[in-house]
Amino acid sequence: MRKVIVGAMVSIDGVMQAPGGPQEDPTGSFKFGGWVAPLEDGDAVFGAELGKLFAEPFDLLLGRRTYEIFAAYWPYAEGGSSDGIAKTFNSVTKYVATRKGIDLSWKRSVALRNAAIDVARLKQEDGPALVTQGSTELVHDLLAAGLVDEIRTFTFPLVLGKGKRLFGNESASRTFKLTHSAVSPNGLIAATYQRCGEVRTATVGGETQPSAPELARREKLKRER
Repeated sequence: MRKVIVGAMVSIDGVMQAPGGPQEDPTGSFKFGGWVAPLEDGDAVFGAELGKLFAEPFDLLLGRRTYEIFAAYWPYAEGGSSDGIAKTFNSVTKYVATRKGIDLSWKRSVALRNAAIDVARLKQEDGPALVTQGSTELVHDLLAAGLVDEIRTFTFPLVLGKGKRLFGNESASRTFKLTHSAVSPNGLIAATYQRCGEVRTATVGGETQPSAPELARREKLKRER
């Protein structure tokens, strides 16, 4: 079976929109495009941890907008400062979740018309992991369908306030186990979380006889619903 790995650069408040540059969202609806660049420049830990994400065999799993950004950049980046990752991205299969017509001229690109159904099918096949980059709406669909096996976050020390976020309200409830973490001098926290099991609940400190004010509080909340 194939794993689905969500790879995401996020702010402290969970925003993942347009990390690479202002041109990723030229509509002007998000004013902090390129927020990663000032923080990742010269950060050896970030480079090493990002390298680990792409060190093992993988295929890319992308939403339409992220695919269009990548397809307009990576095929033309070989021979430059990003030659290594450019060659890797250009050689792997790119699965693109899209409900619209799209130019798939970037070699080894495959359209997925129903993300949840098609990714569930791909997971049953033999092959490398399916790694997302960006693609907020796709990630939300995968989390809602319970298809995510691993989440690798690169959390940068800033609050963006507004923007597309890693987690939506429809994410399926799951527990994840932290299997790796690293902190850089620039304040980046890289973390790897692997899917573990169902969410369990309990009362902190154990169950005790509730006080009269506590019982009153509970009754008040029931009436206010």
